[in-house]
Amino acid sequence: MKRRNPLLRFGAVLSAGVAGLALCGPPAEAAPSYAGADDNFAGSQIAKHEGVDGTPNVQYSAEDQVLGHDVSGHQGPVDWPAAANAGAKFVYIKATEGTGFVSPQFTQQYNGSYAVGLVRGAYHFARPDVSDGATQANYFIAHGGGWSGDGKTLPGALDMEYNPYGDTCYAKDPGSLVAWIQSFSDTYRARTSRLPTIYTSTSWWKKCTGNSPAFGANPLWLARYNTQVGELPAGWTSQSIWQFADQGVLPGDQNWLNGPLALLRNLAIG
Repeated sequence: MKRRNPLLRFGAVLSAGVAGLALCGPPAEAAPSYAGADDNFAGSQIAKHEGVDGTPNVQYSAEDQVLGHDVSGHQGPVDWPAAANAGAKFVYIKATEGTGFVSPQFTQQYNGSYAVGLVRGAYHFARPDVSDGATQANYFIAHGGGWSGDGKTLPGALDMEYNPYGDTCYAKDPGSLVAWIQSFSDTYRARTSRLPTIYTSTSWWKKCTGNSPAFGANPLWLARYNTQVGELPAGWTSQSIWQFADQGVLPGDQNWLNGPLALLRNLAIG
């Protein structure tokens, strides 16, 4: 009986093993998680990390303190006539998160607020862990985050806060995170002619951007649930909007414009 060459047999087995490895390839990278994205809203993580230490004991009036709010899918459909009757003059509405989530309530909230006369704008919950800043700015604009000079539309806002999915600073060092924000801001400005508003807290900004002073030209929407505005992030001498409470007379978070109604129009017009 003719015996087979063992070296040939070994070569066949080796070839089959290599082919199997080639078919398997490297493990596929897990898709970014958007679990709970509907409940990630401006300040949701700030309240968890920084707490709520009271609200200002100050009465507002249309002349010197303009009341507004911000909402997301977390609130569901909003009763806009009721919000306007309760004193709302402006609102920011969550449109998108990362490059994989559009708020299912955005259309009702964005169009409904406009219909009752509120000055409204859209905001984007940043996910620097899933794609670059320019890509997310384009995604935001494509899903409701644009701007028009009609006097009723605020510039889009970029929500920069604690990562709800993992590392506080999205596994980025301060230099990389500043570059990410710059990419988003530059792309948004190139597409809309407006610098986006930046939403953040001073504590997060210090920790994750190294307290970068690079964005002082962008309107600041500051989150601090306390009796005073407190210290601002580097680069800004004043805030445009102060998110002072996570609940109140209006749906969602409560905000004050830093000035009279004329300033609201100026912020909308640019």
